[in-house]
Amino acid sequence: MKRRLLAAVLAAVATLTALLALRPPAGTEILVAARDLSPGTLRPGDLRPARVNAPPDGALRAHPAGAVLAVPMRRGEPLTDVRLLHPVRLPPGLVATPVRIADPDAAALIAPGSSIGVLAAWEGQSAQLVADDVKVLSIPRATTDHGALVVLATTPTQAGQLAAAQTGGRLSIILKPDSA
Repeated sequence: MKRRLLAAVLAAVATLTALLALRPPAGTEILVAARDLSPGTLRPGDLRPARVNAPPDGALRAHPAGAVLAVPMRRGEPLTDVRLLHPVRLPPGLVATPVRIADPDAAALIAPGSSIGVLAAWEGQSAQLVADDVKVLSIPRATTDHGALVVLATTPTQAGQLAAAQTGGRLSIILKPDSA
């Protein structure tokens, strides 16, 4: 009788141990950087699933197809929605125009949504306003010391004027007060 009781207890312990071993780990599965990542389009293998007990707000659980990382990430950091560039919807008639501002510190004064004017200065000439009251779409992280890249919402005409101005001149910005 004692042997049957001991066998039943051992069988129960073995069953409980097997159930504990098979249950999924605690926590929520989210995506984290599989390695140190630079800004740019996320590729297969850049992210891996990981379980965390307290995921940050906005943590992504599924790989976002075609997503563009806006900032660098360290290996193991959770991917959140604010780390991704979201598609820009431009009003009809406007285009996204990348320009390089000569002074990167000036670009630090603006943010997406800011209204600015763009001046061009050529050697020995006064600066001229080449685009006025344009919206800043994004300011990609600088990987060069040749000024700051700023993406603006412009008309095609303004885009052409900006392209012509930056071929031989240096661009700078003027800040516009927010319209209320």
